[in-house]
Amino acid sequence: MNRIPFFSCLLLLAACAQPDKRSAPFSGGRWIDLTHSFSEKTLYWPNNPTGFRLDTQAAGMTPGGYYYASNAICAPEHGGTHLDAPIHFAEGKQTADQVPLDHLTGNAVVVDVSAKALANRDYLVSIADLEAFEKAHGSIAEGSIVLLHTGYDKFYPDAARYFGTAEKGAAAIPKLHFPGIDPEAARWLAARRVKAVGLDTPSLDYGQSTDFRSHRVLLGENIPGFENVAHLDSLPPTGAYVVALPVKIQGGSGGPLRIVAWVGN
Repeated sequence: MNRIPFFSCLLLLAACAQPDKRSAPFSGGRWIDLTHSFSEKTLYWPNNPTGFRLDTQAAGMTPGGYYYASNAICAPEHGGTHLDAPIHFAEGKQTADQVPLDHLTGNAVVVDVSAKALANRDYLVSIADLEAFEKAHGSIAEGSIVLLHTGYDKFYPDAARYFGTAEKGAAAIPKLHFPGIDPEAARWLAARRVKAVGLDTPSLDYGQSTDFRSHRVLLGENIPGFENVAHLDSLPPTGAYVVALPVKIQGGSGGPLRIVAWVGN
């Protein structure tokens, strides 16, 4: 019978005791929440007849002597940090429950246009902005999640500063002023076959849009949108990994979104 020297046994035991790094893919970094909380302050399109509502159904001690709490929620699909599923503006395209998980997770690039956007409420993110990013940080690869940082999340949930008006109803729509994506830039991104596009404003299209062409371009290619994203200033231009999981609403055109990003040390 072969005998293993005692010292060799110690080395073997030490090796077995070492943690398997493959089982901890998100070690050595931190998670950043890119989501606005849902509450009575959540912002919705001005002509939306309802907003977020949380009804307390139970909260307190039970006859059994233990605490119990349960609520009911009611909310439109589109408002707060949320998903635009492709069917939102493209007939026959993916519904909220059909968007592949692969399009909701992946490596992200963050294009910072905040200096221009904060100086111009009607700013349109352009092809020139995207090309300038590539010149500084390298190509936006196929399958990237593209996040556009306008700086407007710092105004949320102040409707007057975030939307450009605090008025409600259909008459408020022409008064909306916030940045969005130029339709030509949307086509540029679609041609790059990106996974998803998100930004920290209420819409992929700017506030004054009446034809929503950027929505139609991106969603028409089954590229989902993430709107009202928060804290993009906390992410580096490259190197973040995004997980964006919406409520899985069967047949939905969108829904509330919990989006987070992993940033390594």
